[in-house]
Amino acid sequence: MKHPSIYIRGLRQVDHTVFCVSQGQKVYRDPATGRQLPYSSGQQVKRSIMDTLVGALGENRAPITFNFTLAGKDGKKVLSNDEPWSPCDPTYADQLIGGWMRAGKGSAPVKRRSPLSISAMRPLHPSLANIASEAVTFDRSDESEAHIARVVDEKGIELTREAVAEFLSETGRNLPMRLWIPEDKVGGRATGLFVFDVAIDLATLFSVSLYDYEPEISTEVKQKLLEAGWITSPDGLRLLCPPAKREAIIDALAEGLVEWRITSNQSRTLSLQNTLAIAISENANHIGTAIRADLTEQSDFQKAAAVLDTTAGATVYTAKTALAWIPGADATADALEAAKADLKARLLAYDYEA
Repeated sequence: MKHPSIYIRGLRQVDHTVFCVSQGQKVYRDPATGRQLPYSSGQQVKRSIMDTLVGALGENRAPITFNFTLAGKDGKKVLSNDEPWSPCDPTYADQLIGGWMRAGKGSAPVKRRSPLSISAMRPLHPSLANIASEAVTFDRSDESEAHIARVVDEKGIELTREAVAEFLSETGRNLPMRLWIPEDKVGGRATGLFVFDVAIDLATLFSVSLYDYEPEISTEVKQKLLEAGWITSPDGLRLLCPPAKREAIIDALAEGLVEWRITSNQSRTLSLQNTLAIAISENANHIGTAIRADLTEQSDFQKAAAVLDTTAGATVYTAKTALAWIPGADATADALEAAKADLKARLLAYDYEA
């Protein structure tokens, strides 16, 4: 049976920033141009959407159990990380919307595929995004006397002030209160126009399966849900989220899908990452056509322009910020609020109890 879905594409403008990663800005090589292009992973986008969703609800994220094993190895106690445990409990909004997976020794695995499929946030077109490298300094040389210079020998023993002064005199060197951080340690900065896509599976959005052979929840969680007012579906195969909770989550989900920000950004500079446009449709092809890039010269793949197409079958909401990048765009000041209202209406209109 075909599952009804809502498809969303967002267009964002990014200024000289870093999408948070431990080793600098993530990049991929575009196969058509061979260029290195920056992106934010779908996992990071999902995390940011979930953070905005639970914040709008005034809730915390579901508690995760982090497991460790303390064992002897070569005569020493060694602490190792094990697989963390999700509560697998849809009474937490980020679990219901985000899904879960838990497998442990001596217990049957339970898993729920998220009803949201979320893409990476990547350049709208290779010519419309760039990554720039830079070196930086950590500098206190303007007030050197207020800071401390510590010099140690090869054994880690700190040298006296006199010994350091003697070395500097003999070698003609100094100790600047300044640290140079080269480009390869800083990582790149992302700039340009980026898109992300989300597909919402309405059939599973507010229900959990009771299928015995591949369970989504444990017997204990099932009983907890029934006591909390969850509804057994007419076919007896699912438990449905109560209407009042559904409506609260729909409000927060619309907020999260439109207003999310990369909440773990490690950039040294702020980028607002303005949302320029949102396209919404029940057909995936429509959103891809509604927000796209067209080549400006037929023979040159290196040149393209962003396009917002309101005739493509999707409903397109365009913010005033888009006018700096897409001349003649049909922009309104309340576009993003209108997009949230549209999402709420579509989510509320579906019959989840059918």
